[in-house]
Amino acid sequence: MNKGIWYAVGAYVIWGLFPAYWRFLQDVPALQLIGHRIAWSFLLLLAALLALKRSRSFSLEAFRWTRIRSHAVAALLLGANWLIFVWAVNAGYIVEASLGYFINPLFSVFLGVIFFRERLRSWQWVPVFLAAIGVLYLTFVYGRVPWIALSLAGTFGLYGMSKKKAALGSFYGLTLETGILFLPALGYLLWVEHTGEGAFLHASMLENALMVGAGAVTVLPLLLFSMAARRIPLSLIGILQYIGPTLQFLLGVLVYHEPFSAQKLIGFGIVWLALLLFVLEGILSRRNHLLAPTS
Repeated sequence: MNKGIWYAVGAYVIWGLFPAYWRFLQDVPALQLIGHRIAWSFLLLLAALLALKRSRSFSLEAFRWTRIRSHAVAALLLGANWLIFVWAVNAGYIVEASLGYFINPLFSVFLGVIFFRERLRSWQWVPVFLAAIGVLYLTFVYGRVPWIALSLAGTFGLYGMSKKKAALGSFYGLTLETGILFLPALGYLLWVEHTGEGAFLHASMLENALMVGAGAVTVLPLLLFSMAARRIPLSLIGILQYIGPTLQFLLGVLVYHEPFSAQKLIGFGIVWLALLLFVLEGILSRRNHLLAPTS
């Protein structure tokens, strides 16, 4: 099997198992966890830059006002996405969080239409409308707007849109983004330590190790994804990306026993049907394009 497929599967499996990682730290406030995730991720990326002797190249490419400004927006969106996800996991909303990543591809399509004036093929509108119906139905079932799912889809979709305009690659981009957030994150962690509310070094050895390890589990799947993207078609990556939210959903229902009624199953089923139609339409469209006679 193509190594790229293994890299992609590895990345999405890690992302899919993220809830289990954060649940080991459920006694630590979500904001502190994000502070550690940002700080240790940046330090790990900085160490990688130094080890690869690419710090000068990074400085020349990253330290330009236009790039700092664009990646600052991306950094805020990424930080918000991480915070919402970790809070949702430890508050018992893993299933709803998984919904956010199920609808994210369709939300990204919607953003492309709105902001980049991309034109959808006629059949592509069907899954978009179906997904909207599914979300509306779940709003009725939950008795509230599924804001966790919509917030995760929105922040990650907007993050992807901002990255589309960014000049830096994934490695330099993430280094700059975590670097922008590093000082605020470090300042917050020092402040909670000063007030006596800090968890780091006051928790169990396992929890302390997991807080430090937050950097590695953040950077590793991104590197795997980057290696996969260079080796396999984006269409295949688009299909494999559903491994992540599927694992999250299964963890929420089967491992952590979050309530999942038949009514919720109908709503999720509508969203899953929309995704299936979206993937099938893309496959058929590419096949027809390849089979079309050339002039």
